[in-house]
Amino acid sequence: MVMDVDKARMDSGNFVKSLARGLAVIRSFDADNPTLTLAQVARRAQIPPAAARRFLRTLETLGYVRSDDRAFALTPKVLELGHSYLSALSLPELMQPHLERLSAKVGESVSAAVLAGADIIYIARVPTQRIMTVAITIGTRFPAAVTSMGRVLLSDWADDDVVALLEESPVEQFTDKTTTHHEDLLKVLAQARQEGWVMVEGELESGLRSIAAPIRDKTGQIVAAINVSASTSQRPREETLDHHLPLLLDTAEAINAELRLQ
Repeated sequence: MVMDVDKARMDSGNFVKSLARGLAVIRSFDADNPTLTLAQVARRAQIPPAAARRFLRTLETLGYVRSDDRAFALTPKVLELGHSYLSALSLPELMQPHLERLSAKVGESVSAAVLAGADIIYIARVPTQRIMTVAITIGTRFPAAVTSMGRVLLSDWADDDVVALLEESPVEQFTDKTTTHHEDLLKVLAQARQEGWVMVEGELESGLRSIAAPIRDKTGQIVAAINVSASTSQRPREETLDHHLPLLLDTAEAINAELRLQ
């Protein structure tokens, strides 16, 4: 469902449905669906075709959408919509040099993400080789519950809040290793709180190992996470724990130290 909004809030006098529909049209495009017909946009945004046409033509006039005879696609101008948020956050710019140094030391892809509802959203990345079937770029989203960075971010939540989130957004079975039961996930989060890091192997995609650590603000709250991703076939698990993990934790602490000075 593209437009997932609390019904009570939608019925309030402060909710602008036309704006929500326009955003749903933009969100109907993703990495797997970069180009859509009018009918596809209407279906994915869950709005009538006539309304979808008006929103698409408005976005096209404003420069956020381009079209040919039948198909529509977003333009790079949509990146402006998230620029203010990322600039105000200041985390990507602060973390990027640290991520680059970490990637050079471990020889693997390194990323940073924040929590956005039930998903993580990538805000910084240093890729080395493509180890997933889906290309990861700034703005890419994955379910938090099945990713190392997502579990680090959720470890800062109370168990009741985590369960409520999982009930609203059930965990998809991506592979035969995906942890989907609430009790099992809560145990993983409890371990993350105790150890200060999380490793996920083959739960989002077979053959992918990821290890993540938290980024904390001045108050100690987890505001982001960073990770190192590697292929299970190319890197033994022991190397990830013995070599990559200490470097990851050192990098997280260096970023935390900078945040404490802000």
